[in-house]
Amino acid sequence: MRFDRALFIAGVALSASACATLDRPGPGAVVRATAETVAVGTANQDAADDPVIWTASRPFVFGGQRIEGFVAGTDKKAGLYVYGLDGTVLQFLPDGLLNNVDYGSLDIGGRANLILGASDRTPGREGVALYRFDMNGGGQFEYWGHIASDLVEPYGFCMRDVEGVPHAVLIGKDGQVRHFTLAVDAAGAPAATEVRRFAVGSISEGCTLDVPNRVLFIGEELVGLWRYSLDPARGDERTLVEPANEGRLRADVEGVTIITDIQTFDRYLIASSQGDSGFGVWRLGRQGATEWVGRFAVHTGAVDQVTGTDGIDAMGGQVGPYPEGLVVVQDDVNPGAPQNFKYVDWRDIKAALGL
Repeated sequence: MRFDRALFIAGVALSASACATLDRPGPGAVVRATAETVAVGTANQDAADDPVIWTASRPFVFGGQRIEGFVAGTDKKAGLYVYGLDGTVLQFLPDGLLNNVDYGSLDIGGRANLILGASDRTPGREGVALYRFDMNGGGQFEYWGHIASDLVEPYGFCMRDVEGVPHAVLIGKDGQVRHFTLAVDAAGAPAATEVRRFAVGSISEGCTLDVPNRVLFIGEELVGLWRYSLDPARGDERTLVEPANEGRLRADVEGVTIITDIQTFDRYLIASSQGDSGFGVWRLGRQGATEWVGRFAVHTGAVDQVTGTDGIDAMGGQVGPYPEGLVVVQDDVNPGAPQNFKYVDWRDIKAALGL
């Protein structure tokens, strides 16, 4: 049967508009968040969006505090937060309309720097905002520079080091993709090279880089979850991992992340099924092959339930008080306060799914 993409997307859009995101966790194994961040500053709006987790091999000094890692998260109306692993605010950078955030690393002036990149929708500087943290300097993040883009509305963003070179993927709200590599110029400023551009097909946002398999996953919100090669020469060649609205994912398909389990060394892909407030999980194989594992949803426990999740990130291994890993999800409704991010112990997800 011929697949009419335009009619399919139109039909899904009507379906999605007819049934708004659930105000309670959707179907799936029940887990509970153990902690939450301080709420973002923008009240009464859809503001908190995307988190990223980062830890070091040993404690380091950040803004005068000795810490083991942090969670950075965007307030897409106001800027970028850096939270402690206990959810407290370590830093806030009031810097425009930042949507998604991720990290890489570079030597700048002979010093190791952690780089945060964020898709930037601020009028007049559409592209990627970049922030640097000298990992041996004890300071905080500071604005480093910008990757300019021709995208009308930068939306999704993901970044990781590939053989020592940060690869940054910027996705426009219309599904246009720009793939960059990042370096440092002679003056110590960011230098970006566009290595590929392609179109997903319709509104897209969530993405993640599977570096070991050289794979890029992108969520096309009304259509499903796609797998692309990280090799620019492969262009827009892709494989559908999971369609939306056929049982496992409910549009919108939003945040996407990967976690490695330190007990089994299995790797898992997790995607936010925003339309029914749940999360799909797949076991990752070679070359990005996926095997369906199941779904989970975050119910009320030590903190309130999670619904309508947009951004998500995960990290396996020791993450502060989480000995096997941490999953951080955006929460659309945070009673009595603006939106925030919830922390879920990876061990609880494993137990709920029988992994």
